[in-house]
Amino acid sequence: MLKIIPATSAPFFQEYSFSTLDADTHAALVIERLLAYGNREEVRWLFDYYGKFRLLEWLLKDGRRLLPGRRYHLWCVLLGASPDNRAPTTSWKH
Repeated sequence: MLKIIPATSAPFFQEYSFSTLDADTHAALVIERLLAYGNREEVRWLFDYYGKFRLLEWLLKDGRRLLPGRRYHLWCVLLGASPDNRAPTTSWKH
């Protein structure tokens, strides 16, 4: 059974068949697109579904390479990560 991604985010996945995307299977892609282009509701869903720690992990691993520069720096500030991608500046509890 597909884990549903908010329908309002479909325009962020134009090169994919949106109806076949799964929130678990395609997590890295979903995180990338919603952190880059998502509105408040879509980002809230992202945090509720994946949690702050998983988003921070993605940001540290792939964020600098995949997000637009301004969005990358915004998420570094909001998630407490160092923009030079070394380590988080705050500790997260699992």
